[in-house]
Amino acid sequence: MEIANSIINQKLIKKLFLIVLGSFILTLSAKIKIPFYPVPMTMQTFVVLFLGISFGYKIAFATVSLYLLEGIFGLPVFSNSPEKGVGLTYFTGPTMGYLIGFLFSAFMAGYLDLEKNIVLIFLKLCLSVSIIYIFGMLWLGTLIGWDKPIFDLGAKPFLLAELFKILILTLITKKIVKIRNFI
Repeated sequence: MEIANSIINQKLIKKLFLIVLGSFILTLSAKIKIPFYPVPMTMQTFVVLFLGISFGYKIAFATVSLYLLEGIFGLPVFSNSPEKGVGLTYFTGPTMGYLIGFLFSAFMAGYLDLEKNIVLIFLKLCLSVSIIYIFGMLWLGTLIGWDKPIFDLGAKPFLLAELFKILILTLITKKIVKIRNFI
């Protein structure tokens, strides 16, 4: 009985460590800005998909949840924080839909069977990342008004970069899935 409890505790500690580590990596990815015309691009969507692929849907969902809670409680984890505010005020700004989309995208990337052929992996990752943009544009439209060019402001500038990030992930997904088997 003690051996079983010890094994359960070890697995729990390992999962908690992964959740905290993943949140830290997601924070770093928010701070790494790549000059991209007309708006800067971060590596957050790449990391969100990576977390889903490597950690599986449960741990990835928990990781993104921790990241969002850290930001809501005032830690400067989001892309433009603390420069443009922190906490709930920043969270409920224009990027809230995208941030909430991270949850569902990480879940989807972790839930989908990604051990098929490379074309299916690419399409599934495109589906996963599109969730971020759907949530993001829905919130952006609600916030700034539907009479504005929501797609042009909230998705179009990022599409080429997203395709590039998804292509990289597609090429390394079969290797990344092996991490999940270790977890």
